[in-house]
Amino acid sequence: MKQALRDLAALVARVGVGGIFFANGWTKLEDGLKATGVKFLQQGAPAPGAWATVTMLTELIGGALLIAGLAVSITGLVLFAEALAVFLVAPPLNPISMNELILLGAASLLLAVVGAGRVSVDHMVVIRRRETEAANEFAADTEADRVIASLRDPDKPPAQKPEEPPASATEDTAPHPRPRTQKGDTARAEGPAPAPGDTLVAGRKKPTPRPRRPAAD
Repeated sequence: MKQALRDLAALVARVGVGGIFFANGWTKLEDGLKATGVKFLQQGAPAPGAWATVTMLTELIGGALLIAGLAVSITGLVLFAEALAVFLVAPPLNPISMNELILLGAASLLLAVVGAGRVSVDHMVVIRRRETEAANEFAADTEADRVIASLRDPDKPPAQKPEEPPASATEDTAPHPRPRTQKGDTARAEGPAPAPGDTLVAGRKKPTPRPRRPAAD
């Protein structure tokens, strides 16, 4: 709330002070440089024509810049210097004009110190400049992080795809019935068939006992 009131007060001050400066410069322009020079001559200015030209341009340009809120810090100082110079070198003969000159100079100095407020061209320019600076800082930080990461892990080979297990490992290991073969293949695979009467003991053939002959009488 306070910031909003400050911005509103700065806007009113800028429009009021800048409007008076602009109106005074416009009056000098309408009256002409000769008539304005005559007035400065009456006020004791050493070079009335030059004073008329400088003050007219300063008040026109400075008043417009104050109203717009552009370069208020510099513009306020320039208008304050112009009012101070006129007060010291060619003070107005009219007391009301003298009081107006003092008030305009003090208000210009105050605006130069306080600023234009957020409702101004200066504020919009500052915002864009800050956003640009923030974007540049973010890009610089990102680039620095990338460089640091590349220094920590230099030329790291790309991750390889895990090898697939052999086909035998993925095959079903459940028992399957042996394929039927022909008779000749079975004989070759199992070896020669045992002779009649022979028996197998622990993988070896056991001979069949022969019958005993009867003893001779």
